[in-house]
Amino acid sequence: MLVTAYLVFVVLLTSCLGLELSRCRAKPPGRACSNPSFVRFQLDFYQVYFLALAADWLQAPYLYKLYQHYHFLEGQIAILYVCGLASTVLFGLVASSLVDWLGRKKSCVLFSLTYSLCCLTKLSRDYFVLLVGRALGGLSTALLFSAFEAWYIHEHLERHDFPAEWIPATFARAAFWNHVLAIVAGVAAEAVACWMGLGPVAPFVAAIPLLALAGALALHNWGENYDRQRAFSRTCAGGLRCLLSDRRVLLLGTIQALFESVIFIFVFLWTPVLDPHGAPLGIIFSSFMAASLLGSSLYRIATSKRYHLQPMHLLSLAVLIVVFSLFMLTFSTSPGQESPVESFIAFLLIELACGLYFPSMSFLRRKVIPETEQAGVLNWFRVPLHLLACLGLLVLHDSDRKTGTRNMFSICSAVMVMALLAVVGLFTVVRHDAELRVSSPNGEPYAPEL
Repeated sequence: MLVTAYLVFVVLLTSCLGLELSRCRAKPPGRACSNPSFVRFQLDFYQVYFLALAADWLQAPYLYKLYQHYHFLEGQIAILYVCGLASTVLFGLVASSLVDWLGRKKSCVLFSLTYSLCCLTKLSRDYFVLLVGRALGGLSTALLFSAFEAWYIHEHLERHDFPAEWIPATFARAAFWNHVLAIVAGVAAEAVACWMGLGPVAPFVAAIPLLALAGALALHNWGENYDRQRAFSRTCAGGLRCLLSDRRVLLLGTIQALFESVIFIFVFLWTPVLDPHGAPLGIIFSSFMAASLLGSSLYRIATSKRYHLQPMHLLSLAVLIVVFSLFMLTFSTSPGQESPVESFIAFLLIELACGLYFPSMSFLRRKVIPETEQAGVLNWFRVPLHLLACLGLLVLHDSDRKTGTRNMFSICSAVMVMALLAVVGLFTVVRHDAELRVSSPNGEPYAPEL
């Protein structure tokens, strides 16, 4: 398993580099890239945002392993994950209002403080302290995915008065480098935890200086901005009306809730499936992220002028790949007949599918959901998503260890078949909808999808 992991990582990394280099050679530089003021503004944003992302990714490979290292049972670890998911959905519902009220810059600094405290709780073996850490992690995640983007968009439009058309360029580049940071973070986590022999808590300690630096740079270099708050009840009511009045939105929300809840459960299960067979967890994680980056690159190629596939087609393909992978996992995790290499391949296929799914879903959401109602609709999407994931982990908590993992993959397979039926329903509704087709002049997808 050790040799397989490193070999697969090298192959995936080489494939990603080849595709990205060919894309860079073929794509002419845009007008925004030649504006010195805009480039400086981007760099001010990136140096803080990338540090925050790097600290987040650095913790991912060894979270389950750390709890296992502290001799907690799988059921106890499942409860810790449920606590993290529950806090994410609760804080996620109010994150936008909190950020607008507190201020975007202060919210980014608050993120660095709460996430640093979350990392410090990992030094304790006390179960209650670890539960508090998971709650802090949920708050930090909600801030990471709301405060930074809100700060940038306000500064871009209001303070610097750059064209709105340049915003996608920033987030397209951020999406690519987010993948790269995740790959590097996996290798770094492996280095500090295993190569240096510092143990599974080391990546969490290593993340703290990155978070401190991100907070300090934001405090020193960024200006503060606020926004007018829309009442939370009005936001949710408007989102619910949009959800119930448009069948496309309802089907899209169903697909997102089913697909992403399965992905949350996959995030929990991959470590106990592969770790007993001597898998290098950091390299495995980097391989997952490389597979996801490969999927994103394939999305760009598939929606280009040469092939002209549509996001709806690629969304269908992503769901099919996950269904196939989960069926593979029900056999490869059979008690007494485990096949870690087959499980690893199935996990890689799931990550490849994620690379296709997320840009496809982003494109369809942007086209189907009115911009003024997106926050409210996404709140309603998140609730069933996290409830399904929590329910799955609680079912696993009550299962026998030897059969529970296989049974959970079987349940996930059934959930993904339901997602596939929802995709078929959505495809039937939108097949003649020209609005949901990629139609940029150069054949490239819009940058936010990346």
